[in-house]
Amino acid sequence: MTNEVVTAAMLAIGDELLSGRTKDKNIGHLAEILTATGIDLEEVRIVPDEQDRIVEALNALRERYDYVFTSGGIGPTHDDITADAIAKAFGVPCEFDEKAMKLMGDNYAARGIEFTEGRQRMARMPRGSVHIANPVSTAPGFNIGNVYVMAGVPSVFQAMLDNVIPTLRAGTQLLSRSVNCPFGEGTIAVPLREIQAAHPDTIIGSYPKYENNRFSTELVIRARDEQKLIAAETAVRQMVEQIAASTNVQ
Repeated sequence: MTNEVVTAAMLAIGDELLSGRTKDKNIGHLAEILTATGIDLEEVRIVPDEQDRIVEALNALRERYDYVFTSGGIGPTHDDITADAIAKAFGVPCEFDEKAMKLMGDNYAARGIEFTEGRQRMARMPRGSVHIANPVSTAPGFNIGNVYVMAGVPSVFQAMLDNVIPTLRAGTQLLSRSVNCPFGEGTIAVPLREIQAAHPDTIIGSYPKYENNRFSTELVIRARDEQKLIAAETAVRQMVEQIAASTNVQ
């Protein structure tokens, strides 16, 4: 059975992210959901509210990965330029979407709120886009090609993502095992490198900890094939045991 790999990238858009004024919550959420789905999030970029920068980053990412997810920049204000930038990247007009205009117009009318020019901006999207439903605040995101454009507000981003995930092609999910190692990275670096080389179909991550005035390391082994995962895990556990035995002798 072939282990299919499906890849993704994220483009987070907004000056406020780069200035630190807004603390991003969407990257971690997307990574968690994609991992559970069997899609590898391989790259994340954060760019300012500048059209050329968005276009450049988007074109690079959408050519390299199966899916690209964007967050931010589809609101009602002048600096919400994501829709225009994505239209430019695809070489199509950015225009008022008739379905979105009616959806939002009806929603504002039912709430007794004026559907202002600013609010109407949220109904603009590249020609040929497909809506991403927004159950939180009605204004839709959109999908064009392999790009999924969603709001930056975490609650809205998460709700939109819930509607997108079932439509995606998923790959073979990465399995993982953890090994707690009582030694620091400096002690295990060489033998761990040898284990990784001997098990090329696995990914071995090393995550150092410092507690009670001593270093330790959590080792996480990932693979799509369970037998290969178990073989690498066994090698890692044997490495830890051998170092421990050597340390006790000394």
